[in-house]
Amino acid sequence: MNPTQPPAGEIAFLADVPLEIEVELDRKVMTIEEILKLDSGSIIRMSRSAGDNIDILIGGTLVGTGEIVIIEETVGVRMTDFNCEA
Repeated sequence: MNPTQPPAGEIAFLADVPLEIEVELDRKVMTIEEILKLDSGSIIRMSRSAGDNIDILIGGTLVGTGEIVIIEETVGVRMTDFNCEA
């Protein structure tokens, strides 16, 4: 058992509490002209790719890092490091 983590029994009553997990895939700066040209079906090309590392946050706190993965036609995140001291 990790000394920085409480025993599972002590926090079991919190198991059903929903928490929002955030992963930011990318940000992009666009001109007003580019934004005005956007339409349904437009594609905004980003610089991140499958395999790139991204931060994972819970409640605004960095809790780990992950790797962008493509699963069939969906984007996902494979957890690569979990920060137990967050």
